[in-house]
Amino acid sequence: MVVRVDVAGDVLQWAVERAGWDEETVARRAPRLDEWIIGTQKPTLKQIEKFASDTHTPFGALFLPEPPVEDVPIPDMRTIGNLAVPRPSVDLLETIYLCQNRQAWYRAYAEDNGLPAPEFVGSATTDTSANLVAAEMRHLLKFELPDRSTFSSWQQALRRLIDRIENLGVLVMVSGIVGGNTHRKLNPDEFRGFALSDPQAPLIFVNGADTKAAQIFSMVHEFAHIWLGGSALSDATMTAREGETAELWCNEVAAEVLVPLAALRTDFQGTVTVEELERLASRYRVSTLVVLSRIHDASLMTWEDYRDTFERERERVMAILEAKGGDAGGGNYYYTQPLRLSRRFAQAVVSSTFEGSTSYRDAYRLLGTKKHATFEGLATELGVS
Repeated sequence: MVVRVDVAGDVLQWAVERAGWDEETVARRAPRLDEWIIGTQKPTLKQIEKFASDTHTPFGALFLPEPPVEDVPIPDMRTIGNLAVPRPSVDLLETIYLCQNRQAWYRAYAEDNGLPAPEFVGSATTDTSANLVAAEMRHLLKFELPDRSTFSSWQQALRRLIDRIENLGVLVMVSGIVGGNTHRKLNPDEFRGFALSDPQAPLIFVNGADTKAAQIFSMVHEFAHIWLGGSALSDATMTAREGETAELWCNEVAAEVLVPLAALRTDFQGTVTVEELERLASRYRVSTLVVLSRIHDASLMTWEDYRDTFERERERVMAILEAKGGDAGGGNYYYTQPLRLSRRFAQAVVSSTFEGSTSYRDAYRLLGTKKHATFEGLATELGVS
């Protein structure tokens, strides 16, 4: 006997929108959805179980009388103009929850092992000079202009900055997927990153599906949120003129860390050309888009010219990336996974497991693996034995 179930049409529509399905996806994965929504036919229990799995919806939630309200669990500072971005996707929500769980585990680990807490968490306010904070950051990160000559490119600078922020006691996770699911790619148009502030275990997440040019800016932007001592979900855009005060302040800090304005005013040769942007990008070990943003900040071009030039340059950079096969990363699992997890976090989990404080089952869950061989390979990559 076929068992059919009652599901509210609004709840079905909520699940589809939450999963980010377009019309083509609905037609392919739930072809009877319209009939279910208007009630001309009820789904079977097996169909609704598959629908819940496909949309990453808790099964029980589909039997609620109306869609639940799912708020982002941290302050949402993303904006479109002056409006908050509506309804978070399931991918975004699950990513935040996953990072919160990892942060909670690491906080307990740090406290149990007497690890020192970073002193800079919450050490600034939006009234603090962005230039002063940026100078302190550059000093702590050893990212002054002479230091950058050791990096071969701004891509390498990004990787080294991640390591140096982690060495200061901050967990940095850069991933373009939900957990370890390579079929669930994060959308950089929805968010570029977030910060989970904590006195003992601050955490930065950067959307790895974004271009690396955007990632380096987002990472320092989220680092600035840690200095403010507040968690935040960000869009961290270099073309923002309006928005939350904290977001604009963090943008100022990030830009000044990457390209100090006083140095740029001396270095800039006066004409915005591709050649000049690339020359300055090479000098500062940042992307040409960051350089262009700072030229505008230095009042060396109008807002209108900046917006037009920024779009042209972004299109040029994206075309180069596409010709090279994209900018999404990938490659060797044992190289990319510590970046997705935070090398500092992964080393702590592996060490705790080998010491007997954390079970292998919990370690596999925290690290997103199911096989012991994968765990051992990750331990070798991390240098933990």
